[in-house]
Amino acid sequence: MKVIGITGGTGFIGKHLTALLVKQGYQVVVFSRNPKKNNATANVSYASWDPENEKIDTASIMKLTGIVHLAGAGIADKRWTPERKKELTDSRVKTTASLVSQLKAYAPHCHTMIAASATGFYGPDRAGVSPFTEDSPAYDDFLGKLCVAWENEEHKAEEMMRTVILRFGIVLGRESGAFNEFEKPMHFGIMPILGNGKQMVSWIEVDDLCRMILFSLESERVNGIYNAVSPEPVSNKTMMRSIAKLMGGIKIPVYAPAFMIKLLFGELSTEVLKSVTAKADKIVNTGFEFQYDSIDKAVGAILKS
Repeated sequence: MKVIGITGGTGFIGKHLTALLVKQGYQVVVFSRNPKKNNATANVSYASWDPENEKIDTASIMKLTGIVHLAGAGIADKRWTPERKKELTDSRVKTTASLVSQLKAYAPHCHTMIAASATGFYGPDRAGVSPFTEDSPAYDDFLGKLCVAWENEEHKAEEMMRTVILRFGIVLGRESGAFNEFEKPMHFGIMPILGNGKQMVSWIEVDDLCRMILFSLESERVNGIYNAVSPEPVSNKTMMRSIAKLMGGIKIPVYAPAFMIKLLFGELSTEVLKSVTAKADKIVNTGFEFQYDSIDKAVGAILKS
């Protein structure tokens, strides 16, 4: 039986991916700093991983035929203080370097690595550069530099295994922070719109993302960097209207001015208000098919879940 390891497996995306892999007959090993906090099952086990101290459960990593690397502190969870920026960087760059080193040392049968990055690599939409393809240059800001350093460590796995880097857009799902923040005010008849609402959102529904990861694990022709986004990016206002329409009832548009968002979030506000249009053509051309290729399909599925 194929054994797939997951870092970040106890998070939002990791839980969905674990369920999908088990359903498809895989054995899953979730690497965690606190493995004893989770209950193992017949097909899911938990193994210790302490990247700061270069320690990992060697017996578990030796079993792997593939690894999905999702670990990293949440980009939008807190204001970007200098301390938080260091945490965001270390939780991606240093942990990836540690993982790749341990895979080289202890995982001779691990032939595939699927690693996360983000469309923050590209920065905001700009004339002559966007919409962004995988060949578009990195942007010279904090998140762009972070993604470059992150991916540089992921590329080092190419020396020993097929490596796929997926640049995640905004991941939408019932448990996602983004979707919950969009949905909450609508229960009170308010349709929140960030800034002027015209900024483009490159998004992907969580089950489609997990199916893309599974597809990448199983398809030898998938190799290198891909945008993990829906083929149909939408504006913030369009997304809000879709949620409001499918929830039903009267929803009054309420604009959150850019200056207010900047006061609330500080430097993080640039990400909240940023327009990013990333193309999905490359992954589509490999044969991957989206189940939720429109925002209405995605929102409808999430609201029913």
